[in-house]
Amino acid sequence: MVEDAVDTDKSVSPISKKSQEIVDITKLESLNVGTFGHIDHGKTTLVSKLTGKWTDTHSEELKRGITIKLGYADAILRKNKESYGIKEGTPFRYLSFVDAPGHEMLMAIMLSGAAIIDVALLVVAANEGIKPQTREHLIALQAKGIKNIVIIQNKIDLVTKEQAKKNYDEIKAFVKGSIAENSQIIPVSAQQDVNIDMIFQVLGEIKIPSRDDKGDSEFLIARSFDINRPGTLARDIHGGVLGGALKKGKLKIGDLIEIKPGKLVKRENQTFYETIKTKIVSIYKGSYAIDEVGPGGSIALETELDPSLTKADLLSGCIAGIKIPEPKSNIKIKSKLFDKVVGGDERLVDAIKATELLMLSINTSTTVGFVRKIKGSEIELDLKIPVVPLKGESVGIARNIGGHWRLIGFGELVD
Repeated sequence: MVEDAVDTDKSVSPISKKSQEIVDITKLESLNVGTFGHIDHGKTTLVSKLTGKWTDTHSEELKRGITIKLGYADAILRKNKESYGIKEGTPFRYLSFVDAPGHEMLMAIMLSGAAIIDVALLVVAANEGIKPQTREHLIALQAKGIKNIVIIQNKIDLVTKEQAKKNYDEIKAFVKGSIAENSQIIPVSAQQDVNIDMIFQVLGEIKIPSRDDKGDSEFLIARSFDINRPGTLARDIHGGVLGGALKKGKLKIGDLIEIKPGKLVKRENQTFYETIKTKIVSIYKGSYAIDEVGPGGSIALETELDPSLTKADLLSGCIAGIKIPEPKSNIKIKSKLFDKVVGGDERLVDAIKATELLMLSINTSTTVGFVRKIKGSEIELDLKIPVVPLKGESVGIARNIGGHWRLIGFGELVD
């Protein structure tokens, strides 16, 4: 799912470009996979080896050599006897990858990526070991309720056998007592194609989460694009594109959808958010055009929206669907705080105080709220940016410490 995903000259049917083999991906089960970990531990290189696609396409990413925005790539996992891969065998499963940034300043974007995945690949470079964002990303995955975690011990080609074993033991000690305590650790060299087949094996054996395709559609928007190139003739202009994942329900071409909270409007000295309504023109899973989609896999929806409304991720964090609950600027969260702040000097987490300003990660949205009331573990907040409150949704809670937003706990939305 990329900016040019809806280029009808390049992708008009679900056909493998390499073999011209017709693959109906609507018949394949989908698995959303996210890559997480410290900056420069090899996440983007790993995704490129698993899919054949380099996810850093933003000009600033290419210049600086780091992931800044959420990156996307996809692959068809194939089964050949008892092994899995992407080159040979019977199409078995559609893999949709989300590559999250590792820099501490981009934690909000990482949390957005965690909201739309089924399984996380936590990457740890064997030559550097456990780093601050390794710790922060693991705790963030816990805050977002991700239970399927596979640890990738990358860059084993850069260390000796003894150093690799020592790093492996450090990883085991690091995850002890966490949600990843029993996670599989796979030693890998993404650069040298070592043990990539083991990752495919794990992704082929992971149980697909149960999907709800019967309820009202809930499409979590993680990215939004204007895919038109400068100088495009008016008759050739594509409508705005929404990228993300369908959490529940189904969507099809021609559906009329609403997007909430929508666009920021300033009128008569007042500022508020206004619901956007539009029609779905086309649906893409990666480079595959489909007519209807259910939960599972990253999706791009081309709409009839003016591209100016979707450019530069203007609608990221919104929720789209045929019938979406009303946004709220006042919410209640049942919270659970960590013992220590993750990242920085890892100081003890103080209790939340009334009138305190907190950053919240809800679905793919990030907002800031003032604490209005505290009653035990339940906190009530007034939000600067409203959110669509999906009951039971996991919420990441961060506090501004030393000029940086640091995760201090997680919670669950309540009535």
